This record gives sequence, structure tokens and C-alpha cells, in this order.
Amino acid sequence: MSGGTALVNRPVITAWSAVSPFGIGRAAFTEGIRERRPAAAGLDDEQWQAAGDRACLVPDFDLRTVLGKKGVRSMDRVTGLAVTTVARLLDDAPRNRWVATGEDAALVLGTTTGSVQSQMDFTRDSLTMEKPYLVDPARFPNAVMNCAAGQSAIWHQLKGPNTTIAGGHAAGLYALNYARRLLTFGRARTVLCGAVEEFSHARSWLERHAHRPGTEGPAQLPGEGCGLLLVEQRGPGARDDAEQPVLAEILAVEMGIALDGGVRPALAACLRRALNRAEVRPEEIWAVSTSEAPGPSGEQERAAVAEAAEGADPVHLSQAALIGDTGAAAAAFQIAGVLVHAETTPAAAGRVALVTSVDRDGAVGCALLRLAGPR
Repeated sequence: MSGGTALVNRPVITAWSAVSPFGIGRAAFTEGIRERRPAAAGLDDEQWQAAGDRACLVPDFDLRTVLGKKGVRSMDRVTGLAVTTVARLLDDAPRNRWVATGEDAALVLGTTTGSVQSQMDFTRDSLTMEKPYLVDPARFPNAVMNCAAGQSAIWHQLKGPNTTIAGGHAAGLYALNYARRLLTFGRARTVLCGAVEEFSHARSWLERHAHRPGTEGPAQLPGEGCGLLLVEQRGPGARDDAEQPVLAEILAVEMGIALDGGVRPALAACLRRALNRAEVRPEEIWAVSTSEAPGPSGEQERAAVAEAAEGADPVHLSQAALIGDTGAAAAAFQIAGVLVHAETTPAAAGRVALVTSVDRDGAVGCALLRLAGPR
């Protein structure tokens, strides 16, 4: 094992949860991944005026049913997904709520641009309602990018730093890197870190018009959901250090920008920096989870990973075919998928998982996680 394991004060992942096309909660995501169950389903034409007739939606996700009637009248779907995921993670174990709430508990949430549907609806009302533009003021917060993170903090008493990071498909890795920095510099003692994306007819039409079949290949079915990690400093000094259930150590997170379609060199540079800083040898890599970007970008992503993992024979984990293009939530779901596989694989213990992400707007990134293996 490399000297990277001896470095101290690296943050660790101690819990996670997800609201995904497999269902609500960690157990539903775990079951869907292990069964390799496709989540695509037909869309109800009365509810959705979408660009296509199929999508990977969170099944039976109704805000009043999931969260109750109080406080949800003006809540939009992306906020509901985030609030629900935070609730599920906090309720998964008594320790989670104790360490992840209060004055020094932060929330970092990745997104593409918040709720596109809420933004378009509010803009439309401001143009079409009677003067003086009688929009519903209760719906204005939904049009702000950080609404989901703010509402999650209010609902669950997260009183530390509250941050929203826009990064498209790479948003989950941007959020993880930000969470790492909060912990390193003592701005928080625990961080709920993840990313969220909603399905809506506005998003489906934007994706339809943005898709470039000639360079991106066939379009992926849209998906949605929220993935969330509980990240904290490894003891000593951690809250409830004696019972800290470490799932993975965050060895490195590196981000970059691909200019003029140069995904391979930009991602390869990220991978070299990550491996060097983490002092990890390629042969230590047990598993790889790529973003499965379509078209040439995906080919370049795979080529960069193959170059970085030369000499290793990693397991390649995939899930986009099951849950669709989950946008900003994709990288968070990739990490959750890695943890699911490691949970039942003795060979994963002490070894490294590589997670990569590529966004069509040029953001690229990677994370290296040293896995605890089965518990």
C-alpha cells in the first residue's frame, strides 16, 4: 500500500443517502444498483409536456406525501428532492443527526442552475400577468439558484456554512472539493455534501435543443434525483470519534477545464495531479466510475482514465443506462454507486476508487477515494 495512507487530516465519508429513480432512500438506491434494474418509465402526458415520452423519474415523488402538507405549498421539485434526501440521511442513524446538525454543520449542494422550471415559470408570469406584473411572491425564492440548499438548512437546522455550487455534471465533485476545504480550514466540523437535479418539461426541452446529435451521439434519457454524503474529519478531533463509521477516505479531488473539446488532456492533467498528491500508484486502483459522457467526450474520458490506470485492471462501474442522465446529481450518484459495490466486495478494502466527470460545457474533474470495504 502506498504512503498516501499515512497522511493525516484527510476527510472521510461516514454516511450517504439518495433519492433517485430507484426510489427514496439509501436502501432503494442500493437495491437498484445491485439488481441492475432499469428505471426508465413512460411519462404521463397530462402531468408532463416534455420533449420525449420516457424518463427516469423518482417514483411516486409527491411533496405532500413525502414531506407532509406544512411548508410545501410553494416548494418546487428540486427543493423537495434536496430536503427529502437530507431528511433520509439524518434519519438513517442516530449518530448522523447528532453530528450533522447545529452550528458547525455545513451544507454544500451542487446544481446545474437550480430549478429551470421555476425560473421559466416566474419569468413567464412577469411577462404575461396583468400589470403591475402580479407574480406570486411566494414562488420567487424558487427562481433563485440556492433555494434548495437554503430550504434544506431551514428544515433541518443546519446552521453552519450553506453553499450552492453550479457545475453541471461535475457539480458533485465541485461540491466535494468545497466540502474538503471547509473541513481543512476549520470552517465546519461536518459537511452534508452532494448535488441535486430535477426533471421538468422545461429542462427536457432545453436538453433537446442543446443536444448535438452529430457530435454527441444519441441522447440519453433524462433522469433526476439527489445524492448526499456526510463528510467529516477523521478522528481524533472528529465529533463522536469513537463511533465514526468510515466508509471511504477522500484522498484527492482535482478539477479542470477542457478548452476546444480537449477533454483528454484536461482530464489527464487532473488525474496526474490527483495521483501524485495522494501518493497513489495506478495498480492500487480497484474501481473506476466515469460519467459516461456521450460521443467523443466520453471516448476521451475513457482514454484519459485508461492512461492513468495503466498497469491496473480496475472494475468499471456504470449506472447511466439504469437511471439516465441525472445532470448535476450524476457525480454524487457515481460516488454512491462506488460505496454500494465496495460494501459487499472484500477485495475493495484498502484500495482506491477513481470517479471522473465530464460536462459538455468543459468542466472536468476526478476524485480518489480509499475504500474501507465491507463492514
